[in-house]
Amino acid sequence: MISIVLIEPEISGNIGAICRIMKNFDFDKLVLVNPRCDHKSEEVKNRAKHAQDVLRKAKLVKKIPKFDYVIGTTAKLGSDYNVNRLPLLPEQLAHKLMKLPNKVSVGLLFGREGIGLTNEEIMKCDLIVTIPSSKKYPTLNLSHSVGVILYELFKKSSKETKLDRINPALNIDKKQIMKMLNKILNCLEFSTKEKKDTQKLVWKRVFNKAFLTRREAFVVMGFLRKVINKVKKR
Repeated sequence: MISIVLIEPEISGNIGAICRIMKNFDFDKLVLVNPRCDHKSEEVKNRAKHAQDVLRKAKLVKKIPKFDYVIGTTAKLGSDYNVNRLPLLPEQLAHKLMKLPNKVSVGLLFGREGIGLTNEEIMKCDLIVTIPSSKKYPTLNLSHSVGVILYELFKKSSKETKLDRINPALNIDKKQIMKMLNKILNCLEFSTKEKKDTQKLVWKRVFNKAFLTRREAFVVMGFLRKVINKVKKR
């Protein structure tokens, strides 16, 4: 269950265009976080065309809702050392998401037209996705970005059947894994606090990108529990 989440959208026309694009690719869950424009204006309605139902059902909220997975979008990439901004490509994301059952909630975050997502918002994401584009002008229009990513998701969904019998790891399972992993890391020695923080961040990204099943999550927890008990006996 994928929701399109717009963070403080500034241009009315973009909201309408995104509603239309969502309708084109069979998505109908739109979340507007603190919009900086009139999301009920005539311009929005005109740009939405035959997607008025998507616009009517849009949720207006003050902060990013809770999801099992939060996926951010960005055109600003870092090096291998900037773990926060190590991205997947849209087709890679589609391949992973289309294996999830409908009951798993996914928030696909799109930032402001001017500055995109802040570093703090990126930190809250489980994964990052980016659209390959020209180095001379890498930043796409907001509605165009939504369209490219939803196209990849739609294209993949038409070829693959979701495996509803498989229970995926939920947010509570991921939090427990990280709690146990942090307990282990806190017992180990690192030359600097930054190196320990990097370990925590890298492992968080590894587990998020794996899209574990619940069974796999329990196996990981069992392993980590054995490591914790071993560390305690030292």
